[in-house]
Amino acid sequence: MRRRTQVVLGTALTASLLAGGTALADGGGWWTGPHAVRVMLPEGQTNPAIANGVAVGGEVAVYQSSGLGPAALNPSAPAGAPESYTDPALTRGAVGVTITEAQALVVLRAIEANLRAAGLTSADVLTMKCYLAKPPGGESADYAGWNRAYRQFYANIDLASKKVVPVPLGTSAPATPLFPNRARPARATMEVASLAVKGWLVEVEVTAAYRRR
Repeated sequence: MRRRTQVVLGTALTASLLAGGTALADGGGWWTGPHAVRVMLPEGQTNPAIANGVAVGGEVAVYQSSGLGPAALNPSAPAGAPESYTDPALTRGAVGVTITEAQALVVLRAIEANLRAAGLTSADVLTMKCYLAKPPGGESADYAGWNRAYRQFYANIDLASKKVVPVPLGTSAPATPLFPNRARPARATMEVASLAVKGWLVEVEVTAAYRRR
């Protein structure tokens, strides 16, 4: 016997998502991207860090990564220390880079490799969840450092001008991002008490959509 489950969704945005592709395509502020994806941007903005929401059309194959943390790539730091899970090559020449920011760069690069192994790239990412742990001595998670690292890989091409937008690394002056990418996922970031590996401050998972063939 089949069981029917009724889901009640109580926002106008959700109602518009369920209305179908025509409503989405006609809605103001929606960008029509590749592979039947609709990305809703904050009104009047062409380069926000994240989307207000992302809708995926029918017959679109999606990929869900596991949560990925940083690899230990800094041999000069003590094993298991947060600093050990950074890659000095990614921050060479920059000043004021936080440990969370440096770890996040390693994680986001690992996400790119994970996606490529699945036949995707960061440009195909629809949604992202990030889990942050409080750095040693910090009062809370380093959201600012995470957001700077995120902009090195995502949401750094203005959707109106199509130009790459310079972004800062640490307290350095804004410069060309490490990975120019117009994708801006629907994203959630949260602080957690701890992560699976001692020394990790960042763990990220993504959902991406395959392009039509």
